[in-house]
Amino acid sequence: MLQQVLSYQIADSIDIKTFKSAFKSDLYYSDSDELFYKTGNEQFIYVFKYGVVCFLNYDPIKISEFLRLISAYCKNVFDQSLTEEFKIQTNAGKNKIGFNSIEITGSDIEVLRLIMMTVSQSVALDYYEEQTTKLIEETNQHTQILEAKGRLNISGTNLKKYIGKTLVLKNRIAENLYIFDSPPETWDDEKLNKIHTDLKRTFDIQERFRDIQEGLNIVKDNLELFRDLLQYRNSYRLELVIIILILVEVLNIFAQKMFR
Repeated sequence: MLQQVLSYQIADSIDIKTFKSAFKSDLYYSDSDELFYKTGNEQFIYVFKYGVVCFLNYDPIKISEFLRLISAYCKNVFDQSLTEEFKIQTNAGKNKIGFNSIEITGSDIEVLRLIMMTVSQSVALDYYEEQTTKLIEETNQHTQILEAKGRLNISGTNLKKYIGKTLVLKNRIAENLYIFDSPPETWDDEKLNKIHTDLKRTFDIQERFRDIQEGLNIVKDNLELFRDLLQYRNSYRLELVIIILILVEVLNIFAQKMFR
């Protein structure tokens, strides 16, 4: 049977605890970070605290209805969701993974959950990659101006906001580092572990994560340089003000002696 996985990054985060209390359905698995529901015959919904919702065998209308429902429990809902699609062929002759599909023997629910989890990790990485790319592009703009004019065109306040934006993204990724670890279910199950390893390789999970970390480190290094340059600029201005004040005081003393 051919089945379809659709995963959506819809917000920065989802309040898992509150949603769990409000949404009544057959909850197959849950913890503080994720909820996995069996909602019908061969139909499943996977909700993750990092803002991703994944559907198995759902039509667009039902997906839209659920996304509207869960949006009330989301923080910073996106105007346009990021989406990842994947196909599952169940009851195949052997396990085989392709570019955007997988064939599995049987239709074990744990295997289906593992596939939905990995697809959701991939769409989360898409979001982090997009945010990191934006930060790098902004940083490059300031670097190019520094190269062309020999000075920065950003104020101290805006630089602090920019640093804050970078730290928020780094912290958000750090909070969700667990999503890139092998789930406990794979530790003692060789079949699950192999499927998970192959899926991570197919979606380039580890490589993409490293790219994001390297990109954020580049932004961090540039921001530290910008901060040092602004501190030097502010120190220079302060020294100049002090010199002017001293000069004014000297002139004032000199004038008083001249007209005494």
